[in-house]
Amino acid sequence: MKNELSRAEFCRLSFSGLVGLAACRQRSGPGQKATAGADSAAQGPQAAQSVGSAPPVPAPQGVPKRKLGSTGEMVSMLGLGGSHIGQKNLSDDESIQLMRDAIEGGITFFDNCWDYNEGLSQERMGKALRDGYRKRVFLMTKLDGRTAKAANGQLEQSLKQLQTDVIDLVQVHEVIRMTDPERAFASDGVIGTLQAAKKAGKIRHIGFTGHKDPAIHLHMLATARKAGFTFDTVQMPLNVMDAHYKSFEQAVLPVLVQHGIGVLGMKSMGSGDILKSGVVQPVECLRYALSLPTSVVITGIDGKEILDQALKLAQNFVPLSAEERQSLLARSAPEAKDGKHELFKTAQKYDGTAKNPKWLESAEI
Repeated sequence: MKNELSRAEFCRLSFSGLVGLAACRQRSGPGQKATAGADSAAQGPQAAQSVGSAPPVPAPQGVPKRKLGSTGEMVSMLGLGGSHIGQKNLSDDESIQLMRDAIEGGITFFDNCWDYNEGLSQERMGKALRDGYRKRVFLMTKLDGRTAKAANGQLEQSLKQLQTDVIDLVQVHEVIRMTDPERAFASDGVIGTLQAAKKAGKIRHIGFTGHKDPAIHLHMLATARKAGFTFDTVQMPLNVMDAHYKSFEQAVLPVLVQHGIGVLGMKSMGSGDILKSGVVQPVECLRYALSLPTSVVITGIDGKEILDQALKLAQNFVPLSAEERQSLLARSAPEAKDGKHELFKTAQKYDGTAKNPKWLESAEI
């Protein structure tokens, strides 16, 4: 791509702000917290229009906020994943309380998807956002449908389950095939449906997700440009092992930063698979992803202990230094070979639409 940043320029933009962190902390008076987080990592002449270009703005509860690309939105740099809160190890009441505790702790970005746990994740989130909580979050969900008919049906179900009249961000889910971009932008495809929904006031922003191959993401972005369309957000894996194999960080992240598209990081721990390598700890994984120029890093939270750990990291966040980053990458490199711990890239374990192809064409789970 002609507009891609060079790898060297990206690294400079990502880490030139780290030097300023110490100065920021020195300027903070007694009892004050410096508010510079990973957002300061996007300093430089082009940073004004880039994700993470401004110092994070702390929420009242202490989780820093970041710019969501060029949308004008500010969201907590840590997001709550929708899949875990719909799992069977949690009761409805436990799940609802966990989500409300997350909001009280300062997490404002809520992730979900039409197909998560056969709709239970959206139903629980809808209940959790009653009683005024809906106004306190930026709500995102995802649709699998590639056709207008399927997408419309899934969107209406999502609005009903989430108990809201408008969803802040809807993303095309699992763009994991090279044929997905053309299907999405076809005359009867999902993109037209989402544009119509936005015009009707049902949704506010449009994005896409995927976890398979950065080349597919770049193809989706190129297809959008040809259609005269710009995505508001893109969601993708960003973790310590991604840097070594089919890297979204190296191939896609610089493009999003350059064009002011909101970066949603996911799979910082590879849904637990990266932790099984034994070379990195959960906090290291999350801190690595948050140190990149992301708008938000979405993480799975299925218990109070996990929530407390994530909140503690976010509320006291210090980005990795260049030396810490290099040490972590060197340690993870041997285990990252061939993507053996990134099964979302190398296997079908996490490909919901591959296991359920009807979701691409239907609103039935």
